[in-house]
Amino acid sequence: MMSVLAISLAVSGCSKTPEAPKQEASKQDTPAPGKKVQDTLIVGRGGDSANLDPAIVTDGESIKIAQQVFDKLLEYKPGTTEVQPGLAESWKVSPDGLVYTFTLRKGVKFHDGTDFNADAVVFNFNRWSDPKSPYKFQGDSFDYYNSMFGIETARVIKEVKAVDANTVQFTLNKPQAPFLQNIAMPAFSIGSPKAIQEKKEKFKSEPVGTGPFVFKEWKRNDSITLEKNPNYWKQGLPKLNKVIVRTIPDNSARYTALQNNELDLIEGVNPDDLKTLEANKNLQKVVRPSFNVGYLGFNLKKKPFDDPKVRQALNYAVNKKAIISAFFAGLAEPAVNPMPPSLWGYNKDIQDYPYDLEKAKALLKEAGYPNGLPGEYTFYAMPVSRPYMPDGKKVAEAIQADFAKIGVKTKIASPEWATYLEDAKKGEKDDMYMLGWTGDNGDPDNFIYSLLDKDTVGGNNRSFYASEELHPLLVEAQSATDKAKREELYKKAQVIIKKDAPWVPLVHSTPLMAAKANLAGFVPSPTGSEAYTDVYFK
Repeated sequence: MMSVLAISLAVSGCSKTPEAPKQEASKQDTPAPGKKVQDTLIVGRGGDSANLDPAIVTDGESIKIAQQVFDKLLEYKPGTTEVQPGLAESWKVSPDGLVYTFTLRKGVKFHDGTDFNADAVVFNFNRWSDPKSPYKFQGDSFDYYNSMFGIETARVIKEVKAVDANTVQFTLNKPQAPFLQNIAMPAFSIGSPKAIQEKKEKFKSEPVGTGPFVFKEWKRNDSITLEKNPNYWKQGLPKLNKVIVRTIPDNSARYTALQNNELDLIEGVNPDDLKTLEANKNLQKVVRPSFNVGYLGFNLKKKPFDDPKVRQALNYAVNKKAIISAFFAGLAEPAVNPMPPSLWGYNKDIQDYPYDLEKAKALLKEAGYPNGLPGEYTFYAMPVSRPYMPDGKKVAEAIQADFAKIGVKTKIASPEWATYLEDAKKGEKDDMYMLGWTGDNGDPDNFIYSLLDKDTVGGNNRSFYASEELHPLLVEAQSATDKAKREELYKKAQVIIKKDAPWVPLVHSTPLMAAKANLAGFVPSPTGSEAYTDVYFK
């Protein structure tokens, strides 16, 4: 199978992301007689999940749970975005790059006892691709499917069919370079057809997959409880019997809970707490590879943000270095482009808009606003800690103060997380908003096309930016199989985006996590979420 894998990765044009710090491989500690080893992991995070069906979410908090409950056809090697077998144990790609044939694992069961097979794969992909599917429920939007595999009028996937019970075949309308890496994303986790058909909308809160942990309970804005899947197809795994994921919005409160033995692993450590963390022998620092962007987006549906000169002016008015110094303790770098510099295809020749208030005022004057912008504008600031933004409200307040210096008045709004995401998606209440993105698959397409192409307006493109100059470059880059050609196209795309300025790219952060000293087997993923399959306590 190694030759097939090598060919497949060449077709996908993939590259490894920076590897996460690896923990030393070791056998699980054998406890002394009569001593019980901890087998429940309690994780602390900043926000609750929006819902638990990975096909209809784009937020990291929802995807964290999906990684435990579901499996994909392919998955990423721990600490990277290198593709490896998952529910599909092998695959072949036709010479023209249009037909992918996957051989599925035998004997795998969904948590409800039904069989995983080729029909289950077909059911899931047909559900996501068909806008009239009876299993697309009220409020559902398959944004990732549309972002990765094209909108309805220009689908990448032509057909998915079951060749036999253990073989499924994908036929594409056109080659797609990152196809294999896309398939490995959590959004394309395989759910139980029976559960989806019977639970209907309840599937969003009662998910059923084949993953290492079985969903048990969701207390909204409090906790999600998962239990070991005793029939998991990876023999001897998971090592834990239970996982409880708790929502604690305040970073300091979450860190205190870890220090008090109420939690075992936490996301979103305040950079200011780094020194005390490193000095505590009962805790360990965990650093997630930097593979993200935090940004301020403008709502181009609203005036005056439909004017590129206004957007450029506001870019000049943001002091990124001061933000990093004040709120990231140096664990970030100023963002220039909408993708991180660690990703291939990054255009290092593009110069950022420097912090220059006089230049900002001059551009506003050119746009017809010599005294600043009229009125007051709604500025959505994230109510939860995110890997790319430890404290969204404080950063928003700093930007608000910068904008006021050039005559731009804003009022900050921070509705609860699920509402925040939905409002930003509709673009009716906000004039500007803060969000970010952690790469899903190690391909530039996942940043630029997913977030800023006209096809993804109303989905992940919450700025409603639609460039006819940009779109053909991104479509060509998806189909090209030559990596050098793709790099050239993505570099050109970044030039256009910089000129049009639909965002103020703010930071690429190095997310800081913390855990008990005896936690082992945890390898942080650059994508922002990972399964706890191999985690155990020494």
